[in-house]
Amino acid sequence: MNNEQDISYILNELGEENDQYFRAVTPPIVQTSNFSFKTVADLRKAFANEYSTWLYSRGLNPTVKILSQKLAALDSAEDCLVLNSGAAAIFAAVLANVKSGDHIVSVAGVYTWARKMFEEILPRFGVTHTYIDGSAIENWQKAIQPNTRLFYLESPNSWTYELQDLAAVAALAKQHQIVSVIDNSYCTPLYQQPIQMGIDISIQSATKYIGGHSDVVAGVLSSNKVMIERIFNSEYLNIGSGIQPFNAWLLIRGLRTLPMRLAHITKTTQRVIDYLKTESLVEKVIFPFEPNFPQLSLAKKQMKGACGLCTIVLKPLPIQSIETFCNALQHIRMAVSWGGHESLVVPRCAGFAEAEYDEQNAEHRMLRLYVGLEDPDYLIADLQQAFKKAAAPVH
Repeated sequence: MNNEQDISYILNELGEENDQYFRAVTPPIVQTSNFSFKTVADLRKAFANEYSTWLYSRGLNPTVKILSQKLAALDSAEDCLVLNSGAAAIFAAVLANVKSGDHIVSVAGVYTWARKMFEEILPRFGVTHTYIDGSAIENWQKAIQPNTRLFYLESPNSWTYELQDLAAVAALAKQHQIVSVIDNSYCTPLYQQPIQMGIDISIQSATKYIGGHSDVVAGVLSSNKVMIERIFNSEYLNIGSGIQPFNAWLLIRGLRTLPMRLAHITKTTQRVIDYLKTESLVEKVIFPFEPNFPQLSLAKKQMKGACGLCTIVLKPLPIQSIETFCNALQHIRMAVSWGGHESLVVPRCAGFAEAEYDEQNAEHRMLRLYVGLEDPDYLIADLQQAFKKAAAPVH
């Protein structure tokens, strides 16, 4: 994927054979569990290589195939698998590349379900892990053990947005025959291309920007054909976590407007951040393209944009004031995830008991804000009235 013309072709034409389905401009949902065969020989071929044909929709399905061709092209990958969630994509990618006795090096502070896999599931099968600060390449080098088989990256992460130098980590992994895996959900393939930088497997939560309408949960796993076929024939088919045709169709619909949505969200986010920096209750805003972001030069080097997710660090306040602010928002909804049409906020303090709150701990005062498709003035007005209520004395 090199230019806007390529993106237009991928999103609007690639994988679509309109003459095969009545010249319909929108591909149909092939809502079937099963596919039939005219001869025993044809069925035998399908049994021998399910990756090559339609046999059972747990594996390949025509609607899903259209989607996977588009997503692979956006990732500059040879192929991809689309699963029922981002968590399923992470699980399949990691499980396919480790065995008992192996070791994983992962960035610290990873997505909840990646962490649970590393800490609770894989240790039951003799797979160990080491968490590191992935921002320095020497930390990756020092963490390598003789049995290290996988590097796990998340760049940027989804709260404080630390980055890893993808090209440097990928080169180190290849030097030691280690598989490199990244969660690229923050940027999407339009704003960051990990595979072009040497990463072996790129994962993203398609629930977010790819779907774009907060009505489907899905995950994408992109890599070379050898890797994808191996995962397809083992973890993908065995766990049965492939996406269903209707959800695949929803994601195809979401892809049509992806570049326009990202462009609009990017502009609105900057307007909102400019306002937040003037707000008296805000200590700082964390965002990869902000001038004070510690890794700004790396962000500009390997990211084309940063979309709509930022973190607000409030000044030291009672927890009641933070809750008052969140509860007072009228149009920005309180919910997890991001990437849909609607703006969202998540307070860090919702993740622990009120008695554990420490006003001096900056992490406890964080609010993660996702800027959606609304008008910027509409969002700013909502934030202003909520900050005004939060500033009132706590009784």
